[in-house]
Amino acid sequence: MNSKSLIGKILAICCLMTAGQAAAQQDSWKFDFGNGKAEKGYIQVTSADVYGAGKSYGFDIGSKVQDVNRGGNKLLGDFCTAGQPFFFSVDLPEGNYTVKVIMGDAKDATVTTVRAESRRLAVERAATTAGKYATYTFNVNIRNTVIRDNETVRLKSREYGKLNWDDKLTLEFNDARPCINAIEITRNDKVVTVFLAGDSTVVDQDNEPWCGWGQMIPRFFDEHIVFANYAESGETLASFEGERRLAKLMTKIKAGDYLFIEFGHNDQKNNNITAYRNNLVKFIETARGVGAHPVLVTPMNRRTFDAERKVTNSLAGYTDTVQAVGARYNVPVIELNARSKVLYEALEAQGTDFSKNAFVHYAANTFPGQTSALADNTHFNPYGGYQLAKCVIEEMKRLNLEDFTSHIRPDYTAYDPAQPDPFNDFKIPPSPTISLVKPEGD
Repeated sequence: MNSKSLIGKILAICCLMTAGQAAAQQDSWKFDFGNGKAEKGYIQVTSADVYGAGKSYGFDIGSKVQDVNRGGNKLLGDFCTAGQPFFFSVDLPEGNYTVKVIMGDAKDATVTTVRAESRRLAVERAATTAGKYATYTFNVNIRNTVIRDNETVRLKSREYGKLNWDDKLTLEFNDARPCINAIEITRNDKVVTVFLAGDSTVVDQDNEPWCGWGQMIPRFFDEHIVFANYAESGETLASFEGERRLAKLMTKIKAGDYLFIEFGHNDQKNNNITAYRNNLVKFIETARGVGAHPVLVTPMNRRTFDAERKVTNSLAGYTDTVQAVGARYNVPVIELNARSKVLYEALEAQGTDFSKNAFVHYAANTFPGQTSALADNTHFNPYGGYQLAKCVIEEMKRLNLEDFTSHIRPDYTAYDPAQPDPFNDFKIPPSPTISLVKPEGD
């Protein structure tokens, strides 16, 4: 090989490396939806763009959409829509991202609910009239299982394929008439991250009709806060650490971030309050070791009542321990146990067993393929998860956690669990993927 050929090959390799590095360092993506001419600087997305098979963005999970072109403005004049919920995915490195979604139609009304990853509520029933457009901005945390070389999170078998544990951002568009004009995605490495460590009452539940409060709470905060929900069904403090979920979380948490800690329902089965207390302290010290702020959350009540329809607290020893540890180590304590008691009793006061409307209680054949009744007095449905999320927010306000209270969305109104949102007014549509496999744990 002569010197000119060698130099040429070296230059070619350098060019390829530079191109690869540029792709890896990309921190913003813009998508213009519909079959009209795309706005400058945006990637056009039409119904023909299907995620996978070498395509790093596109409609996902079997989505079938239509292109509509009204003409006029390049960005707003066309859009993608469907008569059923649809998904859009983009390959992205793990991290935090700010997402801006533009929705509307020049000629007809639209109603759109947006969820991210495993059914995290981001936008609730955004409605536009003909010729009007709505822009919503929110943050999404995405992650994978890698901790470091040859070390990963020990997932449960059902978690493989879960949208929370992959290298893509997935958005679900749902409701009466979702119409998407554009999406902008920007990496955000500076946003305050709230890491959630907990069990099935907190987790991003994959499937209807289950719901954790941790997947409802993002809807109430603006783009200055992001929730990273590491909770998983069946977890105790010890198993959360043993499965390396805490280790993974600690590779991402930074000074100034928060770690919310809520366990108890599964720890109670071990009947070891001392170990529970010691593990709470370990989590607190681990977070503080990197300059993050721990916050303790007392486990909410189960749906159990005495003869007078008052809640019987089956978790009293654990809630007392959380309060004692919080006082001893000067850690804020969100009193979800007390708030949930008020909530359940207020619901029950509307009629015997009315509180079932917040839980997974459904007659047989409520959902396709559901041959048996569902009767679960621990896990919430979306209405219940939504009410519990509001209870957490009211506790943030009581504790003067200004990093949060200053970033609550303006459409949030003060909430009193003694006067819960009317059940019949709750209209958030179910996600399209339904599974009737009961979550592990209590």
